[in-house]
Amino acid sequence: MAITTLSSREFNQDTGRAKKASTNGPVFITDRGKPAHVLLSIQEYQKLSGERPKNLVEALSMPGLADIDFDPPCSRESARVFEFD
Repeated sequence: MAITTLSSREFNQDTGRAKKASTNGPVFITDRGKPAHVLLSIQEYQKLSGERPKNLVEALSMPGLADIDFDPPCSRESARVFEFD
């Protein structure tokens, strides 16, 4: 695993370089010579956080939705039956 260090200025001038470097290891971004931020690939972040990739159904699901009481009043307009000639 390679560690890359970039100043904030270098990062701002060449974000593509930082993104490419993050595929090989963390990229430390410094402010005035002191580490301030770390750029990781999404795979490395998921390993560290224990987060597993979500599929579309999981991403769009709303946990606890079944516990919400929702019984909107029925209006005459929404209950109207359409007749065709």
